[in-house]
Amino acid sequence: MIFANFSKNHPMKHLKYILLLFIIASCNAPRASYDYDPEISFSQFQTYKIYPDLVSKMNQLDEQRVLSILDDEMSKKGFTVSENPNIYVNFYSSEFQTDSRNTIGVGVGGGGGNMGVGVSGGIPIGGPQTNMRLTLDFINVENDALVWQAVVDSQFNYNSSPEVRESQLRKMIQEALNGYPPEKK
Repeated sequence: MIFANFSKNHPMKHLKYILLLFIIASCNAPRASYDYDPEISFSQFQTYKIYPDLVSKMNQLDEQRVLSILDDEMSKKGFTVSENPNIYVNFYSSEFQTDSRNTIGVGVGGGGGNMGVGVSGGIPIGGPQTNMRLTLDFINVENDALVWQAVVDSQFNYNSSPEVRESQLRKMIQEALNGYPPEKK
């Protein structure tokens, strides 16, 4: 009687749904890679300005969203905007398609005794996914040299609402700035 009541009300029965949601969410999460000049002391950079010759390859609305998000996120990192900055911040984007990672698995197997044989494969479902690659550069104003770079790839829905687009761009910029300042090894 105790065990029957326990299994009906146990929260673990929803675990498979929680795990599925986590897997789906993690597949759409932005992924960043970083590069930097190991000879630079990044503590010297405290002021910034957007690169004067910015060519973002974004539409004007998305570019304005990125500029606004950068102001928010750079201030959280301790930077202030200046007319005489230490670094220029440059950004640009590109779009690319990837094959859908969603598949339906099909498998056939059999065996007998101490032996078994199995064959399986995946059938792709859905069409290609649209992705955005956002590159963020920090350029030393003093010598016009690239000192830090983040490249973030993320699934991006160009047909979504302005609020969703802004949320997607914010996640990408936050992921990019997670790698700044770099942890030197």
